[in-house]
Amino acid sequence: MYEKVVSNMMEVKARKGIIVAIITEGDENIKKIADYCVEIPKTPDVLMPFVASIPLQLLAYHVANFRGCDIDKLAI
Repeated sequence: MYEKVVSNMMEVKARKGIIVAIITEGDENIKKIADYCVEIPKTPDVLMPFVASIPLQLLAYHVANFRGCDIDKLAI
């Protein structure tokens, strides 16, 4: 699965896309490809969704704030 993700990232780069990646510590391969990286600690696979959700929530918050969205309001 890792190889497929790297392949997809290369395709995005070939099309001049910007890549923001959440990676585990020490993943130098993805660092070379991505424009921006957020490193999270190495964690057992079963716990990875919980650890990765923290930077994802912070990214969503800051993007919404930058766009001028009401952070405390549920958009329907």
